[in-house]
Amino acid sequence: MQKTRVLFVCEHNSARSRMAEAFLNSLAGDRHMAESADFDIAPVNPLAAEVMAELGMDITAKESQKVFDLYKSGRIYEFVITVCDESLAEQCPVFPGIVRRCHWSFPDPWNLEGTEEEKLEQTRQIRDKIRETVEKWLADPDCCQLVKP
Repeated sequence: MQKTRVLFVCEHNSARSRMAEAFLNSLAGDRHMAESADFDIAPVNPLAAEVMAELGMDITAKESQKVFDLYKSGRIYEFVITVCDESLAEQCPVFPGIVRRCHWSFPDPWNLEGTEEEKLEQTRQIRDKIRETVEKWLADPDCCQLVKP
């Protein structure tokens, strides 16, 4: 059985897209192959890395990928899911083939305010919401919009 290829995209590939990739590969790696990419490379968010490590997941292990490099290389994905704000979702290229696109908006952990402990707790909430959204998507992947080339 061929795995469904899924690409998660956000602005920096430093937190949200990496978390979504890790959750999908962990929860359904037997059926799906998730990758993540960005528009503008940034280091992995340390709060995101910490809260994912609490669940035994390392999101620091791989290099960040640029979404347009993947596009130019001819990668094919059945689903492209943006996890950033609306303005960046609109910038995402339409990949070749018939692709379903989703947009899930989550706060950027880089923009959180408060003490370190407060930011850590807020990042846990983002993490948990991403996991919940991935689980809902797994139950109904047809919720995404179909985009033809």
